[in-house]
Amino acid sequence: MKAVVLGATGATGKALIQALLADERFDTVIALTRRPFFAPHAKLKEVIVDFTSPDIFNDAFQEADIAYSCMGTTLKDAGSKEAHWRVDYDYQLNFAAYCRNIGVSCFVLLSAIGSKATSPFFYSRMKGELDHMVRGLGFPKLRIVQPAAILRPESTRAVEVFMGKASAAFSKIGLFRDYAPISTTDLAKVLIHISLVESPGVLIWKRKDFIF
Repeated sequence: MKAVVLGATGATGKALIQALLADERFDTVIALTRRPFFAPHAKLKEVIVDFTSPDIFNDAFQEADIAYSCMGTTLKDAGSKEAHWRVDYDYQLNFAAYCRNIGVSCFVLLSAIGSKATSPFFYSRMKGELDHMVRGLGFPKLRIVQPAAILRPESTRAVEVFMGKASAAFSKIGLFRDYAPISTTDLAKVLIHISLVESPGVLIWKRKDFIF
């Protein structure tokens, strides 16, 4: 199978690329990046994308069996709500629309817990509106994954370190299962697993559904 990944250089995207390259079911992995990033690999095709271009994805790739969209930033890194919306919403919706137009049959969208188009909170509303718009594109198979906090292996942020230690305890006693953090490595496994589930239509996976 051929997979294409948007957001390949982010924490989750990097873990996903490595997992796809190690998975014998995939023979081609297309990573869409702003600049050269990955070491050469026989299965990897790195495509440099100009996100300022009005035709962002034209000629970047022409076919894929599964598309994974896990691009995202933070309001702090983006610098403004407008810039945050452009990265998390516009780029991903454009990617989804392009994938639908070229006949990609399965689209996997990394969303977030609490995403709701009518939410009063900016981030949840942005994610919810994206979920809604992508659903409207009519993919034969759409998978929306809604984790809570995502733990990066290299992170030294105190809150992520604390949450990583607490999550195991929460899971054992069944508390806050929807809100338990998940590592990028495990999240990559979830993204691949749900993409290969044969059920047509829309599947939404929340944190409590992530079983290893």
